[in-house]
Amino acid sequence: MNVDLFDFDLPTDRIALRPASPRDAARMLVVDGATMRDRSVGDLPSELRAGDLLVFNDTRVIPAQLEGKRGDAAIGATLHKREGPRRWRAFIRNAKRLRDGDTIDFGNGVAAIASDRRDDGSFVLDFGGDQPIELLLERCGRMPLPPYIASKRPTDARDADDYQTMFADEPGAVAAPTAALHFTPALMAALDAGGIGHTTLTLHVGAGTFLPVKADDTEDHKMHAEWGRIDAATAARINAARDAGGRVIAVGTTSLRLIESACDAAGRVRPFEGDTAIFITPGVPIRGIDGLMTNFHLPRSTLFMLVSALMGLDVMQKAYAHAIESGYRFYSYGDASLLLPSKG
Repeated sequence: MNVDLFDFDLPTDRIALRPASPRDAARMLVVDGATMRDRSVGDLPSELRAGDLLVFNDTRVIPAQLEGKRGDAAIGATLHKREGPRRWRAFIRNAKRLRDGDTIDFGNGVAAIASDRRDDGSFVLDFGGDQPIELLLERCGRMPLPPYIASKRPTDARDADDYQTMFADEPGAVAAPTAALHFTPALMAALDAGGIGHTTLTLHVGAGTFLPVKADDTEDHKMHAEWGRIDAATAARINAARDAGGRVIAVGTTSLRLIESACDAAGRVRPFEGDTAIFITPGVPIRGIDGLMTNFHLPRSTLFMLVSALMGLDVMQKAYAHAIESGYRFYSYGDASLLLPSKG
């Protein structure tokens, strides 16, 4: 499909630089088939029903944004995919000053050797020493805010909490599964009281999620791989919810993408562990979920393509036009949408 079909004009003042406080006070646009209604995240229990199952991503964001030196050259690195116990692939800023075999000094006793340069400007970084990589990153890294926020303000101490969901447990992401940022203990208690269940899977979100689609046609865009896991118990719970007549609601496009990676042609979710580079565009069937809670995405992005595959491009164009006109806040720290596709 032509990527221009997924373009729209977004005023820059719609980009949220801080999350709503409290988190569940964010607005929520419910797109139910072809109809829309303006709600808030706190209204979610009344928009779902007993027996529905929310599926969260329990990945934890690591301080993956690094600044270092190679000789007198400043080198920036954004880790985006783990390739070994002490090895990460990273996008490099000022990559023209870096060669295979060079050592980058990130300060505080943390250094890495660069190798395996690729056409996308990424290198493999092998970190020295014998301390766990998580300790090294705590010493030299910072929270990797999305570029559309980081370009407007510096990362600060608040982001260490703001850019982490209440479900964060498995370290490895370099971007938050942002739909889950809206959830609070109080909201979870209300959902539990309404008989709405929840479970978790793990997809370590990579920095590739922010890369623009530069191709003119979606068929020419290459997705970056991300590692994920759905264990047998989680797969069984998802299948059981649907068998009992409940709906499976993915919280975030990361949860949806992993479920679809693990789903068979009949819509049954199987245990899964490994890399996925699934790219969901209109025409690609979505079998494993019945709804999606997600934030508002960038024009021409793979994520706007995904929601258009779920709901229909015309429906999402109208929904986003309404959101822009009505002052909804966009992107990682912005407001939410609850997408419930028509069946049949």
